[in-house]
Amino acid sequence: YDMIRNEAPDYGHKYAPENYAVTWERIGGMDTREILLPRMLKQAGYYSGIFGKWDLGVHRRFLPLARGWDEFYGLVNTGIDYYTHERYGVPSMYRNNSPTTEDKGTYCTYLFQREAARFVKENKERPFFLYLPFNAPHGASSLDPMVRGGAQAPEEWRKMYPELHAQEGYSDGTRYGKPAKVMNRALRLTHYLGSVTAMDAAIGEVLDLLDEYNLTENTIVIFFADNGGSGGADNSPLRAGKSRVFEGGIRVCCTIRYPKRIPAGTVNREFLTSLEVFPTLLNMAGVAPPEDVVLDGFDMMPMLADGKSSPRKEMYWKRRAKEAARVENWKWVRNESGTFLFDLSKDISEKTNLIDKMPDKAAQMQEHFEGWLKRMDEAEPRGPFKDF
Repeated sequence: YDMIRNEAPDYGHKYAPENYAVTWERIGGMDTREILLPRMLKQAGYYSGIFGKWDLGVHRRFLPLARGWDEFYGLVNTGIDYYTHERYGVPSMYRNNSPTTEDKGTYCTYLFQREAARFVKENKERPFFLYLPFNAPHGASSLDPMVRGGAQAPEEWRKMYPELHAQEGYSDGTRYGKPAKVMNRALRLTHYLGSVTAMDAAIGEVLDLLDEYNLTENTIVIFFADNGGSGGADNSPLRAGKSRVFEGGIRVCCTIRYPKRIPAGTVNREFLTSLEVFPTLLNMAGVAPPEDVVLDGFDMMPMLADGKSSPRKEMYWKRRAKEAARVENWKWVRNESGTFLFDLSKDISEKTNLIDKMPDKAAQMQEHFEGWLKRMDEAEPRGPFKDF
């Protein structure tokens, strides 16, 4: 989702009002006026591939090949059964512009690893951009009540957690309004942990190929999640998780490897966001952004490689009734439960609500948030995208 230009909506990261966030389930796909990273990278001769989750439209004009990628293999919905590749019974895997069931029955993490490895092997002699958005550990959108809602992992990965593995089983519950056998807590956890471990191994295989082809030194690798964990995840010491605008829902770890510039073992605590990915990679490729595009991010390499301070001072989030603003170390949250004010420099867990003690600061933060909403309403392309 960070491949779109930075003024644009980002559904996965909730960086803009939801009336700008367009998914296939709403009106068909992402605004075709938006410029994506692979299209820009073509100017520098990059060949681009995406293997994994695509949640920005299923019609041909919205699919990756129409947006700048050269290859695509993956799912076009938010979540699928990891083996049938169906979303509630609907086949959801595509190769390039066409639906496919060629690999039905195979664990999808293995498939995305296979395609990524092939892509690296076939393009090792030229500049390439590989986007590998695994669906794991997203819950499976399956009609099977014994699968529905949890991640999925083969036993070879689940048994790596022997204490939980020994407790796996099913219990009585409900699915789709009817009594059903559902995964017990231990089984849900081993599937979750196993899916992450399988993904980790898949990424390792791709990184090994970079070593094998002597590409490691001059390849930048960026890994992070699109939101805080849910289900079997542990977000502590952060508060809450996915779909929430407390830190547990929006703050994630990020690992970046670029031996040519970034010393191994570097720890960076600057205020950075995924909005920085687009301008960073453009700059590294020597590609200037379009003159008529306003970037909300910046090149973060000086922070990562040279220890410079981040120029970012503020960030905003909105998801339905959940709203948040961060300005430097101050965090303002408004949701169905009330309004909150936190000092993140002292309270990263967001336990102490300062809203009553500091009403002036809270009002100032709300003003920042409302100013951002106004700027988003006035940003080009103007108004919510409609394709119907």
